[in-house]
Amino acid sequence: MADKLKLAVALLVLVGAIGAFYYFADQSQLVRVVGMLVAVGVSVGIAATTELGRAGLAFLGEARTEARKVVWPNRKETLQTTLIVMVMVFVVGILLWLLDMLLLWAVKALTHI
Repeated sequence: MADKLKLAVALLVLVGAIGAFYYFADQSQLVRVVGMLVAVGVSVGIAATTELGRAGLAFLGEARTEARKVVWPNRKETLQTTLIVMVMVFVVGILLWLLDMLLLWAVKALTHI
């Protein structure tokens, strides 16, 4: 029950911040944006104290760990792969153009145009 109440408070803070952002439209946009960021931070902080929030933060931590394990290609591999893709796009484009010309010829032959 407490988690639901905390999530409701976090949502109310967020909705209130959005409302205040538009209510104070005559104020400096910088002040409104900073206020919005502070409110989002407070809202996230409140939500992070719930079981759902802790699970979400754990997921983000695990995702960051997995992203660090990715082996990124070096410059040579990237250039080679890009060249292969460009050549294949060119070859497939030529084949599709030839197929289109063949079908055009077949339609003209069948319709006697």
